[in-house]
Amino acid sequence: MLRLTSPSCCVALLLATALQAQTDFEFDDYSLDNGLRVLLVENHAAAVVTVNIWYNVGSRNEEPGRSGFAHLFEHMMFQGSANIGKAEHAQLVERAGGTMNGTTSPDRTNYYEVLPSNRLNLGLWLEADRMRSLAITKENFDNQRDVVKEERRLSYENQPYALSFLEASAQVYDSAGCFGYGHTNIGSMEDLDSAKVEDVQAFFDMYYVPNNATLVVAGDFDPGEAKRLIRRYFGDIPRGPSHAPFECAYEFGKGARSRTWVDEHANLPAVVIAYRIPPHATDDTRALRLLSTILGGGESSRLNKTMVREEKSAVQALSQVNSRRGPGMFLTIAIANQGVDGKTLSNQLATQIKRISDDGVTDAEIEKAKNDFRSGYIFGIQTGMERAERLQHYIHFHNDLSEVGTDLDEYSQVTAADVQRVAAKYLVPENSFAITIVPKAAADKGIVP
Repeated sequence: MLRLTSPSCCVALLLATALQAQTDFEFDDYSLDNGLRVLLVENHAAAVVTVNIWYNVGSRNEEPGRSGFAHLFEHMMFQGSANIGKAEHAQLVERAGGTMNGTTSPDRTNYYEVLPSNRLNLGLWLEADRMRSLAITKENFDNQRDVVKEERRLSYENQPYALSFLEASAQVYDSAGCFGYGHTNIGSMEDLDSAKVEDVQAFFDMYYVPNNATLVVAGDFDPGEAKRLIRRYFGDIPRGPSHAPFECAYEFGKGARSRTWVDEHANLPAVVIAYRIPPHATDDTRALRLLSTILGGGESSRLNKTMVREEKSAVQALSQVNSRRGPGMFLTIAIANQGVDGKTLSNQLATQIKRISDDGVTDAEIEKAKNDFRSGYIFGIQTGMERAERLQHYIHFHNDLSEVGTDLDEYSQVTAADVQRVAAKYLVPENSFAITIVPKAAADKGIVP
């Protein structure tokens, strides 16, 4: 007997097939003899190719008295090498019709070029030349150190709340037992001033080596030609030394901590409450990310609805997960409305969190959070650059690269009970660090909590 599939089943099947087509992509994964890991991801939808390299080094690898080196190197890497003049890297890429940049985080430093597909050789050659022979001179070092110091002034020290938020994230974990996450990514002025060019050279020799890097080529290219170019440009760069594994002593529920921060640029009080959470690779990360969306992600989130729209106690209220390769943070942030103090904000933030811990979340909220993650996941792999970054993320932040193809399904399995459980486990006072930000004008009048 012939059986016809119902229209709803057909639609579901088509959607599932379309979803799989958008999220699945093949890649070639291999390593050179010198330890450089290489991934090739073909996508011929556009005549563009991305060269994306991550070095397994960030501010977490810095030592006391030498903070800011990882971020400083993001700048140093554009100051020339054996065959490339000062600032010529950017000029060559732009003349070829491409774009480039680099970024630093506590866990990694990345660099990339997005180029017309016929200029793949340029991107690979540029990256190999500076890996092999970066121009670490006193002139370049002094110049870029001043650039980083000015960046700190403009982006943090002269912006309302920025330095407060930066310091809050650096004090969640004890710097004595976990210096890597116990200091700011951009570093201190004192450490930058005391650094010497010999220190910078030693940092480069230790971390900017092929066996501490992952190269991804994604987009419109011929795999055979790409492998030939990679072997030609990178193959004879010698391996570097192995560095000691990162260590971070931490524990959850060690007791609530708090401090007050006087902000000379802020006009309104604000509160940041950070909760310690485990490394990104743990299973609880998925539930925590969905919890963050429900609690403080967007217009329909609980914090925005209650504190901004109903109580009108805050001009902004949000939450976010700061996942890392080591222990991370779940942040709740609120900026007060006129006439509202920090204590009120803290109490309201705590009330909303306790409601989730006690009563859980609704089916509609969990579905909305999953849809938000799903759309971000799918739209986040539409270009070669995005696919390259996605692979790099799963190599460095997950237990296995294969999770790039299973993570979306794992998120779909998270339940409302899982979200309630992680809220009750991690978002508790004894696992928190709170900063109350007080405008300097109020502090001068003695209005300090």
